[in-house]
Amino acid sequence: MYSGMDGFDWDEWNRNKNWIGHKVTYRECEEVFFNEPRIIYKDIKHSTLEDRFGMLGETDNRKWLHITFTIRENNIRVISARDQNKKERKYYESRKQKNK
Repeated sequence: MYSGMDGFDWDEWNRNKNWIGHKVTYRECEEVFFNEPRIIYKDIKHSTLEDRFGMLGETDNRKWLHITFTIRENNIRVISARDQNKKERKYYESRKQKNK
């Protein structure tokens, strides 16, 4: 999906807002894009002005995250990142087991 991307699009506000709201660093967000397994889906409900995607995955330290992102000019722009909720964790864990 994101082959050919140049990298991540972070500005100071975007880099810090997930830490302030959810204690997720921008580096943790980036890790999830490179770790397997990850589940990516189109967020149709919130894709009115631009395509948005949701992703379930985990950091290098096994922190399970839900990330909402978009693609802007060949860069990944993280919109929000937070811990997975109970339903998301259950779904992610079931998919993880199937991939073993």
